[in-house]
Amino acid sequence: MLWLMRLSGFCSAAMVLIILSPSLQSFHPAEAIRSTHHLPRFSFRQASTFRNANQCRSSSSSTVCDPSLVHVAITLDLEYLRGSIAAVHSILQHSRCPDNIFFHFLLTQTNLESLVRSTFPELKFKVYYFHPEIVKNLISTSVRQALEQPLNYARNYLPDLLEGCVSRVIYLDSDLVVVDDIEKLWTTSLGGSTIGAPEYCHANFSKYFTAAFWSDRRFSAAFAGRRPCYFNTGVMVIDLVKWRRVGYTRRIERWMEIQKSHRIYELGSLPPFLLVFAGHVAPIEHRWNQHGLGGDNVRGSCRDLHAGPVSLLHWSGSGKPWLRLDSKRPCPLDALWAPYDLYGHAQ
Repeated sequence: MLWLMRLSGFCSAAMVLIILSPSLQSFHPAEAIRSTHHLPRFSFRQASTFRNANQCRSSSSSTVCDPSLVHVAITLDLEYLRGSIAAVHSILQHSRCPDNIFFHFLLTQTNLESLVRSTFPELKFKVYYFHPEIVKNLISTSVRQALEQPLNYARNYLPDLLEGCVSRVIYLDSDLVVVDDIEKLWTTSLGGSTIGAPEYCHANFSKYFTAAFWSDRRFSAAFAGRRPCYFNTGVMVIDLVKWRRVGYTRRIERWMEIQKSHRIYELGSLPPFLLVFAGHVAPIEHRWNQHGLGGDNVRGSCRDLHAGPVSLLHWSGSGKPWLRLDSKRPCPLDALWAPYDLYGHAQ
């Protein structure tokens, strides 16, 4: 009887807690957990409204399945939120048909939909929660802690997260700006490949994997019959139909499982992509990923642009332009990012 009385008392206390805490009733359990974190207040200026040119076939529909839309996927993370907003701003500013772009925002922490809407009132977009539990047991330690964040792996699951009617998407990192019409990238031919990206075949490909990988034929044989080149996964055009049909997400996951037990690479989410796709990538002009502009913030190094035309500037690396600008120690090229910054001040 004593245990029954204690159980009854516990249940009564629990009911009182629920009654006095209506916020816990209004969320899915996972939502309630996310919402308990203290979140900083962000303030962004409202962007100017950009209209389609007269020659555009305007899409007045906001339905994600509209076949005339250009689909762009970007992550929204509190640490990189300022960069994501600037990336969207740059795309709209340089697009000939901004009304025809549909954004897919991937999040893990909180609902940022109202912030996006207040900054871009007429933007066509949808938010998707990527649950960290999906990759929690697959992520291994990396050379930088920032590379271990679950949201870095959301791109692996785009074909599952986005609606089945979306057959192609451009994936972009949060630390870049587009200075050309993104429809040019959208219409790039992938031939028979599943993904397209600028390739860098002069890079030392072997450095992306450990000696244990190259010395074990079970692993290194993955590149047999292929001519793999390095490519940066921060800018990719993806054929979602082919990805879903072949099941590439599971192939990436399998390499992440091997990494957990054999330590075959050191660099976060990039090597599994190289293992699955390198040598089978549709090459895209280098102008669409002038990457590495983040340089090494510890040494204070600043990078120059690669030779050739520029359509996209990418601050990959540890140094981010908004941090360097705020610290009054910018690199010269950070001035090219600043015009797209809509950040005000935290309130």
